[in-house]
Amino acid sequence: MPQRQRLINVQLDEKTMVRRAAEVEHERAVAIYDLLEENYFAPNGNYVGPYSLHIRLEDNRLIFDIRAEDDAHMLEVPLPLKIFQSIVKDYFLICESYYASIKKSSPAQIEAIDMGRRGLHNEGSELLRERLGGKVDIDFDTARRLFTLICVLHIRG
Repeated sequence: MPQRQRLINVQLDEKTMVRRAAEVEHERAVAIYDLLEENYFAPNGNYVGPYSLHIRLEDNRLIFDIRAEDDAHMLEVPLPLKIFQSIVKDYFLICESYYASIKKSSPAQIEAIDMGRRGLHNEGSELLRERLGGKVDIDFDTARRLFTLICVLHIRG
């Protein structure tokens, strides 16, 4: 991966952050760690990276606040939250089923629920790539990790 077309810092807006369950905080931390280890992130235009990304919710929009390595503002990419609400809701429901099944279900049942969970996660990731298209180029793995962070931002307590 070109060193300039990547994220070196990712932050979620603290104003929209709430205290979350340990599993959610773990997922957030892992997503950010994995994202920073390997990603492809290239805003369209004459921007030079690497980049710092601040993600926040504002007025029913998801804001990708893209900054330079020194944290200087470069570009904001707003996306309507409504396009993600249904898939995030379904993803949360299947995650609840998955965590509940771990305690009482057979390995085959757990695997079936996990396949559905991964499928929804992939669907959300592709939706994100599509909506960022023409504004920011990202690869599938980067989209998956960013979708995880979008889900974390949707949790309200």
